Amino acid sequence: MGKTGTKKAEPKSTRPAGPTQRIPLRITDTTLRDAHQSLWATRMRGKDILEIIDTIDSVGYYSLEVWGGATFDVCLRFLRENPWDRLRKIKERAKKTPLQMLLRGQNILGYRNYPDDLLEHFVALACENGVDIFRIFDALNDTRNLEHAIECVKKYGGHAQGTLSYTISPVHTVEEYVRCAREQVQIGIDSLCIKDMAGILSPISAEKLVSALVKEIKVPIQLHCHATSGMAIASYVEGVRAGAGAIDCAISPMAGYQSQPPVETMLAIFDEMPYHATLNMDALNEICRFFLKLKKERGATMHQPENVIDPDILRHHIPGGMISNLRSQLEGQGALDKIDQVFEELPRVRKDLGYPPLVTPTSQIIGIQAVMNVLAGKRYEMVPQEIKDYVKGLYGRPPARIDPQVKRKILGNEKCVTGRPADLLKPMLPTAASEVDPKLIQSEEDIISYCLFPEPALEYFRWRAMPVEDRPTPPAELELKKAAGQPTQVHNDVPVPIAKPFLPHEEYQSLHGLLEKVDSLGFSELTIRRNDLAFSLKGKTISYADAEEGQAEEPAFSSPETATSATPVEPPAEKKQEEAGPSINSPLSGTFYATPAGGKPPFVAVGDTVEAGTTVCTVEAMKLFNEVKASGKCKIVEILLKHGSPVQKDQPIIKIELLD
Repeated sequence: MGKTGTKKAEPKSTRPAGPTQRIPLRITDTTLRDAHQSLWATRMRGKDILEIIDTIDSVGYYSLEVWGGATFDVCLRFLRENPWDRLRKIKERAKKTPLQMLLRGQNILGYRNYPDDLLEHFVALACENGVDIFRIFDALNDTRNLEHAIECVKKYGGHAQGTLSYTISPVHTVEEYVRCAREQVQIGIDSLCIKDMAGILSPISAEKLVSALVKEIKVPIQLHCHATSGMAIASYVEGVRAGAGAIDCAISPMAGYQSQPPVETMLAIFDEMPYHATLNMDALNEICRFFLKLKKERGATMHQPENVIDPDILRHHIPGGMISNLRSQLEGQGALDKIDQVFEELPRVRKDLGYPPLVTPTSQIIGIQAVMNVLAGKRYEMVPQEIKDYVKGLYGRPPARIDPQVKRKILGNEKCVTGRPADLLKPMLPTAASEVDPKLIQSEEDIISYCLFPEPALEYFRWRAMPVEDRPTPPAELELKKAAGQPTQVHNDVPVPIAKPFLPHEEYQSLHGLLEKVDSLGFSELTIRRNDLAFSLKGKTISYADAEEGQAEEPAFSSPETATSATPVEPPAEKKQEEAGPSINSPLSGTFYATPAGGKPPFVAVGDTVEAGTTVCTVEAMKLFNEVKASGKCKIVEILLKHGSPVQKDQPIIKIELLD
């Protein structure tokens, strides 16, 4: 401070400054959340974290981002871990450093808006279990979707960090970002983060935006940039020089590419400037060695870009994590060769739908619509329910006007929502517990998990309830085995039915041995009968039927190589094409659901007569639920798949009788 009590002008020289000129710089470590979400599809295990958390806690970081984002979903769906247990165990060990999570505002951790009662209870339990700082964002920067989350975090004693989801478009100006920031400050945020999820914030834009914010608001400003375009390091430097007091970094083996800049590099740069973050270098070196070793295993199944810098990001603005998701999703649909077409289509979809920032959940929604436009060969021929909800206003206010023709094609004559979307939602908690078998519930946190992710949570609960020796291998472990070329066709590596495993270990092994022989001998199908069951071995699938009746009742299992999702669900029994007759086929590869989420009655039943356009089922593909509709008036003859079964693109799912 000068004699007049005003702050001195920031020095322009980059030479080392004297001790009295040093300005503290806060660094948040993203290694345990966003870094592995961006590079490893969120595949870091809880045991990985606990091996190194003591050392990370000793570094001297401002905060550790360890929870939120995709970690919750992936823990249940792929790792077979309880995300709440992970949080508690980290908190028990990390005594020095505040824990931070990424909260999607009214979306919580899911891909749609949830009612206020669920949001408040989630925040209360998150605070109780160890979260100190909540970075709260809305994909559309609609402040109405942030209000209740911010209020709840403050109510339960957490630090509420507001967020600007950064993107580039004709309507996303510095003035507009400042307006959004003012609204969040009025609600009561404690700090503000500029969230550059795609790595498109240039150094000059960072300086201009931070400078404008510093003039208008009086809360600390933090920068979160991804390294995808190569600009993040320079943007951090200019943003900090303009007044940002905190930045997000990752340890070097988990940095760069689509992750954040490396902490070691940023420390070296700022060491020659009037800013300092006094971190434990010995601890950083130990952490670096740990992740150099771990990445060889955890990153084994992930696609690594050929170029560490992706200049195309400056054209299509697709975040790094979204690129890897699009690639895996197209691969699952057998259409990876169309990735460039999707990159071309995505900016057009984004413009049509009002330039939403590409961050969860809008990144997923816009990205999948682009995929569907390409796969269908006709724009907006297939439209997920989430796209309809977005256009209707159920996600919030789009940044710009949605193209009227596209809007009409998607919604028809339906009216749009103009108020706060969450005001339309009924409370979930009063009835949530009654929808789940009480034997599967161990805590109130389980109820929250179920409300957020009904199907993945139930799969995890059932898996957890099985004897340890009978539990199928978690899907993420199957991925590693497959990537390493290890055999996976043994009992505990097969996605067997959770509720009804009917064969002992040795019989599974025997059947798989026969399956391999059938395949090697070139037989198309082989049926084996015993007293009570008949086993049909066809391709790489084993199904069973009642030996007397000779009709398949429910499938046994399929090998993970042929499964569309490595989750322990019951694959469909194979049907002979000539027996299928007229049918409604799956438009995508994914998971078949006969009922809406939450155990509601099925969409249709055998014997129903339905009109054209009637929803008959849904196929979950690429994290979105896609309604499958009847193309004409028909009668439901047979539902060919069991609820929760994997399904391939164009596979018959409902046998019908066509009606005039």
